[in-house]
Amino acid sequence: VLASILSLVIYWLIRDSRRVSNQSGKYVFITGCDTRLGNALAKWLDKRGFCIIAACITEKEARELQSCSSPSLKTVSLDLADSSSISRAVVFVTEETAGKGLFGLVSNAEETTLVAPTDWLRIDDFHSVLDVNLLGLIEITLKLLPLLKKAEGRVVNLINAEGLMAFVGGSYSLSKWGKEAFSDILRREIQHFGVKVSIVEHSFFNAEVNSDIMESNLLRLWNRLTPEIRNSYGEKYF
Repeated sequence: VLASILSLVIYWLIRDSRRVSNQSGKYVFITGCDTRLGNALAKWLDKRGFCIIAACITEKEARELQSCSSPSLKTVSLDLADSSSISRAVVFVTEETAGKGLFGLVSNAEETTLVAPTDWLRIDDFHSVLDVNLLGLIEITLKLLPLLKKAEGRVVNLINAEGLMAFVGGSYSLSKWGKEAFSDILRREIQHFGVKVSIVEHSFFNAEVNSDIMESNLLRLWNRLTPEIRNSYGEKYF
């Protein structure tokens, strides 16, 4: 019992020693603040004194986030499937940090996938997810690395662990495995500059799933199949 108590005390001391001090003036850029997780994280870090730059897709979500946050929280429009949008966001972050560098980059934005057998899909269906979930994440990380190195900051990639199960066709699982690989490689390569890279694997959150949209997508994919592929599955399978 004494050994357990001592171990717990040591754990608490080590944990508390690793807490970030002097949050004021530390800039954190978070993507995907339109989602419940990104939105909640932006508010949580804002209350603790960090300087938050929250990326949203829509102006409506950006206004709602700013309305319930401190004046120091800034928002920027970001579409990870659009390189020009990424470049504009990087310029905004660079100007906001004003030479201090970027303390944290939290990548949370993601595009959902079409749930269907792989041979029902076309290459464009893969691009629609990979361009955001993987390639967009890589592009914005690369463009922000100079700011992260300047502040000896950290990259935190939030990855839905369900995507690692590869249980459905499409590019969702591909993007998650790719994010894992990119994060692991970057961690080893960038540690020389004092930049840390972390992966946070989370499960599904309690969110509304629009079954009507899923059904309409399946119907659209089914109707565009060649007769040969459609007949190989059959109406009963569909």
